[in-house]
Order: sequence, then C-alpha cells, then structure tokens
Amino acid sequence: MALTITGLSKTYPNGVKALKNLSLSIGNSMFGLVGPNGAGKSSLMRTVATLQEPDSGSIDLDGIDVLKQKDHVRRILGYLPQEFGVYPKISALDMLHHLAVMKGMNSPSERKETVDALLQQTNLWDSRKKALSTFSGGMKQRFGIAQALLGNPRLIIVDEPTAGLDPAERNRFLNLLASLGSDRTVILSTHIVDDVRQLCPRMAIISSGELLFEGSPNDALTTLKGKIWSKVAATDEELGAIEKQLQLISTHLVGGQHEIRVYANASPGAGFRCVDSSLEDVYFLNLAQQGKDQRPN
Repeated sequence: MALTITGLSKTYPNGVKALKNLSLSIGNSMFGLVGPNGAGKSSLMRTVATLQEPDSGSIDLDGIDVLKQKDHVRRILGYLPQEFGVYPKISALDMLHHLAVMKGMNSPSERKETVDALLQQTNLWDSRKKALSTFSGGMKQRFGIAQALLGNPRLIIVDEPTAGLDPAERNRFLNLLASLGSDRTVILSTHIVDDVRQLCPRMAIISSGELLFEGSPNDALTTLKGKIWSKVAATDEELGAIEKQLQLISTHLVGGQHEIRVYANASPGAGFRCVDSSLEDVYFLNLAQQGKDQRPN
C-alpha cells in the first residue's frame, strides 16, 4: 500500500499556516513523522484521516482519492488521535463491542472473536471488564490501538501515542506498535525522536508546516558521520561564546554543566571530541537549518 501526499496546504481561520505545500510518499511499513509541537503533524494526520479539508493539494491511497472518497478510506482506516474520548463507566470489553457494531460487525460470533483477539493482542484481557476510567495512561493508549484495529485496517495513524507515558508503559506500547507495522502502513506522528529510531525504517521531519527531511534514519545518520563534535562548557560565558562562533545543534545538562553538540566538517577547536551521530542530531540540525534559512538577509 502506498500513500502519496502532494502539495498539501492548510491555513486556519486565525491565520495559522499549518501546512505549506507539503508532499510526502509513505510505503507499506512503519513511517515516522517527527516535528516539534505546532509543526503541523496533527493537521496532516487529521487531513489524511478525512477529518478536515485542505485548502489545496491531493492525497492518493493506492488509487483511492482520499479527499473525495472519504467513506472508502474510513473503511480501511484505523486512527488513534492525540486525545480521544471514551465513556468512562463502560468496560473495555463492552466499549469494543459497541465500536465493532458501529464498524459494521453485525455477526455476534465474528464480533466476539475479533474483540477477544484484540484484547489479548493489546494485553488488556485481564482488565477487560474494568471501567475505562480506571485505566492508566498506557492502558488507555493500548485500548486506543485496540479500537483502531477493529475491522483489520490497511492504514493506521497514531498521533503522539507515547506522550505522558511512564518508561515501562512507553516500552510496552512501542512493542505493540512494532508488531503492527509488518503487513500494513502505520504512520507514527510524534515529537519524541527516540520512538522513530526504535520503530521506523523511514521517516520525515516537518516544522512550521514544511517538509525538512524525508528518508531512512540510517542514511541520515551516515551523512553526519564524523561531523558531530561534543564538549562540556564549564561556564555560561563559554557556552555563549561557542553559540556565537559555531553551528550549535543542541545542549544537555550533565552534572550541572552544559554538554554541547556542534556540527562541523573538522574539529571546531580545543576540547572538542568527535562523537557518534544520533537521530536527535539529525532532527535538531534540520530545525536549526530551517531557522537559518528563514532569517531575513
């Protein structure tokens, strides 16, 4: 299955340009969509999920015109939005049965088989009769994936699924997502770069509604090999001086001191050491380059 997005633009009534002539090709695998908050990720996902109209552009899903054949798309789509509501007093079991009926599963035996299998797959079987209001954040996200998988969708969209989860719940959820991407198209929209590193053979970075990078995480890391340098700045003054002189990618506090990462083809000076590149370096370098390109001359 291939999803092709061409020239997509969207400006909201308040003047915010959420998408700016964005084009993207997504194949049959797990695809990571990364960007800061407000980058346009959710706007793009809502548009692909047929929940809003763009101002211009087109979306093709294996010959289906997503913007014109919305009912067709919805029959093969599973969607977990960033925030989703449930009836708090209903159990996970009853809620999935209710949603399955809404998806057109009218056969009681087929519905039971599907719902029971999804509860097992998302590790919610033992909690199936508990009210959804008692679920932890990770359990609610796993329930969200269960409802998104009803009807065996060919395209699955998950928007910021690990935000707010503790490390253990996040790992469980990522393992669940990894099991889904082998035989269908799964789009993972997130601002957590590490999620993409673990799961996705291809990715894109967007910011301010624009596409900054599209490709393989491994290829992106290869282009930075030998060009990432690190140093610990002893004082704020030293940090400020380095920011003025070099292309700073990011800083991290380590033991109360600033660990600096810069991009340079050769050693930028005394005290710097060459370090392995990370996907976070790719991410911050693209954002920094966008900011540089948008500065007035």
